[in-house]
Amino acid sequence: MPNAPISAPLICIDRHRLTIDGEGVTTLVAFHGCPLHCKYCLNPQCLTPDGVWEEMDTELLMMNVEMDNLYFLATGGGICFGGGEPLLRSSFIKEFCKQCPEGWNFTMETSLNVPRLHLEEIAPYIDSFIIDIKDMNPAIYLSYTGKDNQQVIANLDWLSIHAKHKERTIIRLPLIPSFSTEEDRRHSREVLEQMGFEHFDEFEYVLR
Repeated sequence: MPNAPISAPLICIDRHRLTIDGEGVTTLVAFHGCPLHCKYCLNPQCLTPDGVWEEMDTELLMMNVEMDNLYFLATGGGICFGGGEPLLRSSFIKEFCKQCPEGWNFTMETSLNVPRLHLEEIAPYIDSFIIDIKDMNPAIYLSYTGKDNQQVIANLDWLSIHAKHKERTIIRLPLIPSFSTEEDRRHSREVLEQMGFEHFDEFEYVLR
């Protein structure tokens, strides 16, 4: 008997994005579920049982995104996997990528706070990473996310020795009101630069 299709819960599919999450025209596929509980979470629906927009298998997801194939090929774009934490759905994403047309680019937007096996499973299929590390200081990270950052650091170490991914990785370095300072962010950047990362996106959280 054939294996049952793999499915995953999504919070949205957002088409025709430019310069936000990868090169060219991209479609964001955002997954439900996250190991963190960030104080200023942008997508709190990913943590609630009723926050699932739709459960999809890989074939249904393809039907929802393949209409933009020409945009992807013409601009060097493709799919950005976000969430929530997309690496928790690594098996699903792997199967989906294997079904995609040649020429699509895949970006992974992640906190990296997942067991290594998820990262190793999907890394061969991912062209670039956008990593939101919050802060490299363990105390700040724990205070803000409710979880320690040991897995984040270990996964960054793993990525740093894989040249393809290190060169195509953007590290997000936020200034988090009431949690981190410019000095904290500067220290985080220095630690990451020592690990060999060169591309950073520095910004400040704007509270509503």
